[in-house]
Amino acid sequence: MQVTETLNEGLKRGYTITVTADELEAKVNEKLAEAQPDVEMKGFRKGKVPMKLLKQQFGQRLLGEAMQDAVDGAMQSHFEESGDRPAMQPKIEMQGGEQWKQGDDVVVEMSYEALPEITEPDFSAIKLERLVVKADEAAVTEALENLAKSAQNFEAKDGAAESGDQVVIDFTGRIDGEAFEGGAAEDFPLTLGTGQFIPGFEDQLVGAKAGDEKDVTVTFPEEYGAEHLAGKEAVFFCTVKEVKAPKPAEIDDALAKRYGAEDLESFKSQIRERLEGEYGQAARAVAKRALLDKLDEAVAFDLPPSLVDAEAGQIAHQLWHDENPQVQGHDHPEIEPTEEHRKLAVRRVKLGLLLAEIGRKNEVEVTDAEMTNAVMNQARQYPGQERQFFEFVQQNAQIQQQLRAPIFEDKVVDLIFGKIDVSEREVGKDDLQKAIEAMEEDETAATAAPTES
Repeated sequence: MQVTETLNEGLKRGYTITVTADELEAKVNEKLAEAQPDVEMKGFRKGKVPMKLLKQQFGQRLLGEAMQDAVDGAMQSHFEESGDRPAMQPKIEMQGGEQWKQGDDVVVEMSYEALPEITEPDFSAIKLERLVVKADEAAVTEALENLAKSAQNFEAKDGAAESGDQVVIDFTGRIDGEAFEGGAAEDFPLTLGTGQFIPGFEDQLVGAKAGDEKDVTVTFPEEYGAEHLAGKEAVFFCTVKEVKAPKPAEIDDALAKRYGAEDLESFKSQIRERLEGEYGQAARAVAKRALLDKLDEAVAFDLPPSLVDAEAGQIAHQLWHDENPQVQGHDHPEIEPTEEHRKLAVRRVKLGLLLAEIGRKNEVEVTDAEMTNAVMNQARQYPGQERQFFEFVQQNAQIQQQLRAPIFEDKVVDLIFGKIDVSEREVGKDDLQKAIEAMEEDETAATAAPTES
């Protein structure tokens, strides 16, 4: 077997792999010898079928396997000896193709782009500032007030219903004068302004008083879930039985107990801890973005063009769908990446390769427990279908990689944070919010270039 280099330009590599006819026949004979003890054939005892007869019976089928094994073995040996790591699956083409016949040498052309040599930056030269926000009394009070509003009760009131009030109604809906299934209820508590009912329904009850009777005319949306109602006009005869005004819950021990705390003071401590956890996550996101910016500036190496092209195409495609949400499938014109898309792709590919290399050299791994936790978090989005989601993930390597990638990236980022000079500066939550907005504006600007079709 012979491997000859045919291309070595930048990261592009090309090789010719030659497997002689004799080598191929030897591999076929090797496979037949391995199988011979277990082969049964009429007229022969198990394991006693002559090799010549085995070759007549199975040789042609094993030829393809032997050919594949030989090429795979040559590729593996090449990568082990050269140290090359292909950026994407190598391209394999057999010379002669359908013209090849048994007894000929097998000649295969292999081409790929190698991953570049990546040198870690001098981490000791990188300095970052991490924002620290403490949850002050005002923030805790604001959170408590919001919780009290969400735990609000409603008390009967005189006068007209306003947005935010609750009306208790009986209603019957009709389409073309005929009542329809699911269109009636009694003593239904409807909070106006929540968008709980069909658009326009709640608005027509603003100003109603207890005892009023009112016809509410609405049109079901075209995309309404029940096809027999979608796009049709309906009239609901409503009787307003009571109007209630919202009354926030009292901020006291009783409220705290509704949320599982022993008393108000322990509830405040829990809220403070939760707020500071949220502030910490936001501050970490800002620091991570700053770190990636510095790493982007600190390193330079050749990038595999195929990876950049693929990433630019994916960015352009995703942004096109963001701008055209009505198109669910891929039946649309070809999306050509712009220079801005390619610029963003270059950054993503460079940082992705850098973080992957740092993680590899430092033996960073995603544990089974971390993957299980990630799958469980995703499964919560599908209540009642958690088992099906787990099975789907187990059978889908691409989904597993999508869940594993951000965990791996965060672990590598945390590793780097431990190697660089990170100082802390205490700020107010408004300053943190400004930093977050600035970061989001930068990200938006980076993806704002229009797509071309």
